[in-house]
Amino acid sequence: MKAVVVHAAQDVRIEDRPAPPEPQPGQVLLRLAAGGICGSDLHYAQHGGFGTVRLKEPMILGHEVSAHVEALGEGVEGLHPGQLVSVSPSRPCRSCQYCLEGLPNHCENMRFYGSAMPFPHIQGAFREYLLADARQCVPADGLTPGEAAMAEPLSVALHATRRAGGMLGKSVLVTGCGPIGLLSILAARRAGADRIVAADLSDFTLALARQLGADEVVNLARDPSGLAPFAAGKGTFGVMYECSGANAALNAGIAAMRPRGIIMQLGLGGDMTIPLGLLTAREIDLRGAFRFHEEFATAVSLMQKRLIDVRPLITHSLPLSRALEAFQVAADRSRAIKAQIVFDQTEEPKQ
Repeated sequence: MKAVVVHAAQDVRIEDRPAPPEPQPGQVLLRLAAGGICGSDLHYAQHGGFGTVRLKEPMILGHEVSAHVEALGEGVEGLHPGQLVSVSPSRPCRSCQYCLEGLPNHCENMRFYGSAMPFPHIQGAFREYLLADARQCVPADGLTPGEAAMAEPLSVALHATRRAGGMLGKSVLVTGCGPIGLLSILAARRAGADRIVAADLSDFTLALARQLGADEVVNLARDPSGLAPFAAGKGTFGVMYECSGANAALNAGIAAMRPRGIIMQLGLGGDMTIPLGLLTAREIDLRGAFRFHEEFATAVSLMQKRLIDVRPLITHSLPLSRALEAFQVAADRSRAIKAQIVFDQTEEPKQ
């Protein structure tokens, strides 16, 4: 079977890999349908890793995928051959301290598709056939393969929204309008946010932010002090989703937070400095949001009910034979939001 494999920075290949074995009890053999290229995939492809995480061996990329059920292992119920499923890349051990405490996203032995954090690396899901645990597969009936593959990034935004607490009637700031920032706009609005302001450096992404429901947009490249008006008095925003990982965005956002506001840090851009005095004086909560778990099935359900529509985010889809080109497209934030690789040849590519 074909797989998308990164060997080192600037060295991504489409290679032949052995097909998986027959599914064992509780397992499902999947035929990949679509896979979205994530920021972490781009970091591996462009830089050989991120932060202290570095590639030490070739690794199959990918963790945002949908697939069709090919075969069922003994004892698997609720799925049938040919069915489209969203595949959660999150595979906690279910026996470590944090799993037993109900924090599976902090599992000490997490096996997350396409991760070079442990060694040997956890191989990813960008391959024609994938053997998965049945519990990873959420039926995605009624969705397109591209939509079903968006369950993973949507789950990240839903997890952050849950961590933020009550959203009803609040003013919300979103900094960084890549896929996670845009999905955070959708999640915040669905949770009851009243006013949403989006900030980014690109008119392209900000136009989509407005299309998805942002009330106001601020281009910080053109106007670096564009958030200053929101800092008047004791600030404006009750919740902030910081999705850029940029120190300047975080600090500008903190200045615009009202007392007892909540900042959700999703962007992973390295070490940051923050104005602790302002954070303390306004009693602002700074909270991290890392991955997800139980939100995955909710993400699929919200898409199926059309309560959240992710289709505008899928700007490009290219066949597996053009996977290397798809990575180049995904890296161009002037024209791409979410670029996907189409494994199912019955799907129509989107240039």
